[in-house]
Amino acid sequence: MSQNNAPANADKRYTVTRAELPLSCPTPEMALWNSHPRVYLPIEDATDGQCACPYCGAVFVLAD
Repeated sequence: MSQNNAPANADKRYTVTRAELPLSCPTPEMALWNSHPRVYLPIEDATDGQCACPYCGAVFVLAD
């Protein structure tokens, strides 16, 4: 699959900042038409600053 045809949440690791909270997957920048239902992820409560999406497995890392 070429990069132009990849699903919006094809990357598996994303860095987010507190300014981007609340965190949802897919994020507002991702195309929703070819993705899973939006789910909010409680990354601010994670002890290691990471949270994984239960639908696609994308890992989000809190940078600050």
